[in-house]
Amino acid sequence: MLRTHTCGELRIGDVGQEVTLSGWVQRVRNKGGLVWVDLRDRYGVTQLIFEEGSSDPALLEKAASLGREFVIQASGEVIERTSKNKKIPTGEIELKAAKLDVLNAAKVPPFVIEDETDGGEELRMKYRYLDLRRAVVREKLQLRHRMMQETRKFMDKLDFMEVETPVLIKSTPEGARDFLVPSRINQGEFYALPQSPQTFKQLLMVSGFDRYFQIVKCFRDEDLRADRQPEFTQIDCEMSFVDQEDILSTFEGLIKHLFANVKKVELPEVERMTFADAMKYYGNDKPDLRFDMKFVELNELSQNKGFKIFDDAELVAGICAPGAAAYTRKQIDAITEWVKRPQVGAKGLVYVKYNEDGSLKSSVDKFYSQEDLKSWAEAMNANPGDLLLILSGDTNATRKQLSELRLKMGSDLGLRDKNTFKPLWVLDFPLLEWDEESGRFHAMHHPFTSPKSEDFALLETDPGAVRANAYDLVINGVEIGGGSIRIHDRDTQKTMFKHLGFTDEDAQAQFGFLMEAFEYGAPPHGGIAFGFDRLCAIFGGSDSIRDYIAFPKNNSGRDVMIDSPSAISEDQLQELSIQLALKK
Repeated sequence: MLRTHTCGELRIGDVGQEVTLSGWVQRVRNKGGLVWVDLRDRYGVTQLIFEEGSSDPALLEKAASLGREFVIQASGEVIERTSKNKKIPTGEIELKAAKLDVLNAAKVPPFVIEDETDGGEELRMKYRYLDLRRAVVREKLQLRHRMMQETRKFMDKLDFMEVETPVLIKSTPEGARDFLVPSRINQGEFYALPQSPQTFKQLLMVSGFDRYFQIVKCFRDEDLRADRQPEFTQIDCEMSFVDQEDILSTFEGLIKHLFANVKKVELPEVERMTFADAMKYYGNDKPDLRFDMKFVELNELSQNKGFKIFDDAELVAGICAPGAAAYTRKQIDAITEWVKRPQVGAKGLVYVKYNEDGSLKSSVDKFYSQEDLKSWAEAMNANPGDLLLILSGDTNATRKQLSELRLKMGSDLGLRDKNTFKPLWVLDFPLLEWDEESGRFHAMHHPFTSPKSEDFALLETDPGAVRANAYDLVINGVEIGGGSIRIHDRDTQKTMFKHLGFTDEDAQAQFGFLMEAFEYGAPPHGGIAFGFDRLCAIFGGSDSIRDYIAFPKNNSGRDVMIDSPSAISEDQLQELSIQLALKK
């Protein structure tokens, strides 16, 4: 071994030991007759000291000539530091070096490899292998590692078996776009990379592997954003002989285990809410419950009073922003302009200030009396000092706009604390959703989700009203997992395909293997998949999942470090029988 210790483990109790350290030079401070070198490895930083008089002059000169990121080996005696650094664990000691070897010189790096770097994101992604040397980045991947290990511990204890499923599979028409892989041996045919191991884990249930999990790579060819990458990781799980309640209790246990053992946080009771209530009171299916501000519908109290905007609206609804009555007109105007942006789409905003003296001042005083405004305040459980913000219009659009406004106000008022965690199960999703563009229903989750038994008859009369045996786990307004109880018999699966617009031939061609498997004794089963990258980001207090992926892609889906995707040679294309369309 080229080292006896790491750069993060020596302490005051090690004083007097002869040790050898290896690592990267983070910083050199040359005071003439005294040279300090900060030596870094994955485990931490240790200070080396080279001193005139007690060190060989050649050694002192060699230390002074070291550059940033040189890879070196140093040997010597551990001594107590005279000027201690309480900011690092090794800050009470230093290594009085008697020997120094340069294992590899280094070019000057394109950015400073320290917690506070001068490198922009694109530059750091181009040199990701250098960025990974920074402690703040490394700690995020260490968090990811711990979460993987704790997940495996928990699942193994409950008799789940980790099984790897294929990466080269069949393309399916539902869901996001597949990444396709041409087959050289089977000319003109393609594999797809899996969006999830869905059908394989169901087949494992048919096989009798009644508890399966996998920490698995998945792939989706879709537009990217901070919480999406073309390749991502799931904790994928499936269980047999269970109902919805069994799934919820089992995987509440997993999430609580991860928070307790990785984050050292005891999660509160996981609340439950139907999809219908989530949309009615929060305007989206992943509400952030760290703060209140539930929507209050004001149609009965606000309409038929002569204010045409409200009178003509399908929905009038508002939120109560606590303590915000002190907002100035300039601040309220800024909020009004914010909701009118194309990204939100509201036409305007009505406000009511509930002043500390009990009076109410609004932007619609011309149409509403103090008694009217007081009735709104009572309906919204407002107190003196609060600000009521009201939007109106078509129901779905207004709820979406009010949801955006609610989240903005929560952030502006400091109510979205990253150290507070509010988990929530969202239940009873619609089984199907209508797509205007294709003129047919699509599965809200996927085609293998079972309908609620009490809603099954509605498939023939009112498909859009059918509820699914589906559930999402949400933490702080982020969906971190979703799943369902699956269809496990051929007839029901065939009926589901019919309502999704599949012909019998299409269904047989795409999923005949699964429907045939159901005829050989498929047990009732269900499961869930957690977005592992998102879960890591929540644990680490980040908005972006990229920080928790060793080699992520940028917003264009490119790996700028290896310059991928890239063109391939004509010979490779010919071997795969692929002809690229000529560029105009």
